[in-house]
Amino acid sequence: MGAERVNWVDYGKGICIILVVMMHSTLNYGDMVGGTGWMHDVVAFAKPFRMPDFFLIAGLFLSRSIHGPLRDYIDRKVIHFAYFYILWLALQTLAFEADQILTDPAAVVIIFLKQLVFPASSLWFIHQLLVFYVVTRLVRNIPAVGVFAGACLLHVAFYAGAIETGWSVTDRFANWYVFFFAGYAFAPAVFAFARRATERWQIALAALLAWALWNHAIVSFGWGELPGVSLMLGFAGAFAIVTAAALLSHFNLGNALRYAGKHSIVIYLTFFIPMKVAQKGLAQTGLIPDIGTASLVVLTVAVVSPLILHRLIKGTPLIAIYERPAMFRLRKESPAKAKIANPAEA
Repeated sequence: MGAERVNWVDYGKGICIILVVMMHSTLNYGDMVGGTGWMHDVVAFAKPFRMPDFFLIAGLFLSRSIHGPLRDYIDRKVIHFAYFYILWLALQTLAFEADQILTDPAAVVIIFLKQLVFPASSLWFIHQLLVFYVVTRLVRNIPAVGVFAGACLLHVAFYAGAIETGWSVTDRFANWYVFFFAGYAFAPAVFAFARRATERWQIALAALLAWALWNHAIVSFGWGELPGVSLMLGFAGAFAIVTAAALLSHFNLGNALRYAGKHSIVIYLTFFIPMKVAQKGLAQTGLIPDIGTASLVVLTVAVVSPLILHRLIKGTPLIAIYERPAMFRLRKESPAKAKIANPAEA
């Protein structure tokens, strides 16, 4: 069961990261060319569960370390994500503010420092994960049912418009912490659900079809962000992705998707730069007139480019952009154990 368990999680992360990159690729390109395409419909369909499932999966293995030594936890869950957030924020700032570096370097520094507290770039997920890990460590001794109920109330209050702090970190906490905490607190139930889906795969396939029709109908009617409905859609969609991932793993289908999931954080850290290049190139040349197809091409470039880069720099000093060097660790590990801390394996 151990191997299959890891496999389906990788498939799930693969689906999640592609949906996230798809959103950025499609919506940004549509804004750039002033139109919409068929990919916009796919993005709208996935909106209720795209981030809920990503956060739920992120919390699945937290029970392995949350009650361990505080020093180890800070190293693996705080410094680890802080390292990659700061590093890639610096790289993105240099890439996207290059025209200001020589003319107004102080402004570039301010942009960088501001996003340490107010994450506005595509890297906000890494920043938010760090916050979730810290909070979950603090509440680990509180009954899980109580924390979960409170997180549900926060989510409903957020969609009811009762929570609007002006700080994206707290607003996103109210919106999505419930899914991360559920992944951590109810991980055994999630893994049991995935196992049952493979044991009764015919029923699971029928349930997936019914869910897809139901999710599409609610999104089409514009009810997806109603208080309570958003929570229901988020969990239903998250478990639909768990089901799909378990079935793909069971039948050993779509290994490229599994590979993408295994390296999902590599894609997440890197995709924004090749995505912007592909978007500008297609928008300026008009090489692909259909907006939906052009968005699909941008998505492909944004997902594949980071994976190619990762393979090219493996074994070189540049791998430090994906693997945290020993100098940034609180604890010394053997190379085999250190590899686990690689965001590509997280």
